Formats: sequence, structure tokens, C-alpha cells
Amino acid sequence: MTSSSGGVADSDSLTQQSQSDGEDHLDRLQQAELTRNTCMSLWRAGAVQAWLEVVMGMPMYTRACTENVKSGKVLLGLTDEDVELGLGITNPIHRRKLRLAIEDYRRAEGDQGLSKASEMDHHWVATSWLSDVGLPQYSQSFQTHLVDGRVLNSLSRRDLERFLNISDQHHQTSVLLAIQLLQMLNFDKEALQARRLKCEHQDRDPIVWTCHRVMKWIRDIDLKEFAVNLQDKGIHGALMALEPSFDTDAMAKALGIPSNKHMLHRHLYEEMRTLALPHSGAEQGSEVIVVPPSPVALNRLTEERGSLRLSGKSPLRLRANSRSVERGLGFHGSCGSLPREARVQAVPRAKGSPMHTYKSVEITNV
Repeated sequence: MTSSSGGVADSDSLTQQSQSDGEDHLDRLQQAELTRNTCMSLWRAGAVQAWLEVVMGMPMYTRACTENVKSGKVLLGLTDEDVELGLGITNPIHRRKLRLAIEDYRRAEGDQGLSKASEMDHHWVATSWLSDVGLPQYSQSFQTHLVDGRVLNSLSRRDLERFLNISDQHHQTSVLLAIQLLQMLNFDKEALQARRLKCEHQDRDPIVWTCHRVMKWIRDIDLKEFAVNLQDKGIHGALMALEPSFDTDAMAKALGIPSNKHMLHRHLYEEMRTLALPHSGAEQGSEVIVVPPSPVALNRLTEERGSLRLSGKSPLRLRANSRSVERGLGFHGSCGSLPREARVQAVPRAKGSPMHTYKSVEITNV
């Protein structure tokens, strides 16, 4: 009888504990939602903890945060030393993530609103985005370092190798150019997806193509036996459009087309050249890439233009008018006496582009 009573008591205790945990979880979700529409300087301790755990996806630091950060004002005033010693965040990318987020919220208090990059959490980056780039093999590394949209915008080639274990230079370039595409679209996920939907069944706007869309195109041009070779290679539309050295030979190598298959190389060249030509509807409002005004890295631009005029290696064609820059794709390869119409100039890298070195691994006091 006693044993039976004890069992009932234990069951009641577990039920109460479960209800308490459920209420705490609901409260954290409500507090986290509150942080999306409230200035950080007005947050109380509960909101700070909920933001770190739910919104930032950093629950491993919640305990230290609970003990040391009692308001949003304190959060806004944290120094790098506070973040490392007070919150115990030793991972440099985790520290960067927190510092960039705090700075984003600081700017948002000036009525600018949070950046579009804030809508890209680390789960989306590590799964969906990396899959679209064609490099899903690095997903675990991106998950471990909690790389979100803001962190993406700060990554340099050195970061990719040092922290994210991407030692292959081609893969580094693939990631950096995928980031550059996001920058060109102001990190607007919805705009990117809308562009991609419009060209899912039409060979247009290739700069926004995912690696899966590139593979579909390869199958559509009757090279389906080679399409599978693009898996995990990081070949996507932005790489094809923005990398000066990516030509027919580079694509053929990625596809694994033997060098002695000259007719296949010529076929690939012609198809890439066709993909690069403006469509008949160009004057009727077809999509173009509009590069937002930004300072130009003049030294790199001068070097690239000088070398590319001689080599004809660039896959880009620029058409400037008073309102926008239209990027048309152009390709060439070493396939005998192929035409040379595709020789064009390179697009200058904008200052702040991921192709430029991130000057400091850590964000200093903001």
C-alpha cells in the first residue's frame, strides 16, 4: 500500500515538473518574440536570456548570462573581454556572432531596423544555404560555429580555412562568391527565392542558380552522364558569373569530361555561350542584377582589367546605363578555333565584399 502511494506521489511530481518546464519554455518563447519588436535597451533579464537561447541559438551560454547580464543596457555595453570572461565564450566565431548581433540591434534603435541578415539563422545557413552552394560537406562545421547571416557577411578566406576547415581554395572561392551574391541582394532571402523560382524552368538569370539548378541545366543540355560529378564541388550560378577564371575548361574539369573529348568540349562551350547571350525579352523587363552603390576596390579592379583584357578569361560582360549594371554571362575555352566574342571585362569587387580580407578576427568595442 505504501509502495502504491509512493508511486502516485512520484507520478504527480513528474507531472508538475513537466508542466513547469512547459510553462518555462512557453515563457521563453514569448520573451524571445518580445525582443523582435522591442529596443534592446528596454529588455529585462528574462528577455536577454530568452534572446540568447532562442533567437541566437546559444543556450550553452544562458547560465553565465543569467548570472551576469541583467538587462539589455548591460548587453549593449559588453566589451570583448566581458564576452569572453564574463560569459565564458571562448569560441572566436561565437564571440563575433554575439558582437555583430548586438551592433545590429544598436543600429536598429536608430529606426533603421534589423538587417535582413538577421533573418538567416545558423540552422538555415548550415543546411539550406550550404546545400544550394553545393558544399553540404561543411554543414557540421558551420553548425558547430553557429554561423548565421551576420557572420556570413563578415567571413574572409582566412576565416574559412582557420575556423571552418575549408582548405580547398576552389571551395573557399565558391563560398565567398555565394556570400557576395547575398550582399548584392542585401541578404534578402525572399528576393533571392523569388528570383530562383522565376528561372527554375527557364535558362535565364543564371547568377542566382543553385548548384542543383546548374546540375539540371547540365542534364538539359544532354550531358546528364556528367551532372552527378558536380556534387560537393561548389559549382553554382554566382561562381559561374562572378569568378573571372571560370570558363568552359573549368566547367569541363568539374564535370569530369576527358580532355580528348573535343566535340563535347565544343558542345559545352556553345551551350555556355548561349546561356550568356541576352534573351529576346531583355528589353521587356527581364531580370538584371543591380549593384548597389558602393566604393570600388580600385587597385584590384585595375589589376584585373589589365590582365583580363590580355587573357580574355573573364566570364562577365558589363553593360552600364544611368540606372543599373547588367551582368551578362560570357564564357570561352581552349577548344581549337572557337569564337572570341566572349572576351569581356571583370566586375570590380565592392569594398566590404567577402573577397576582401576581414581586417580583424575579433570585433572590437562597439
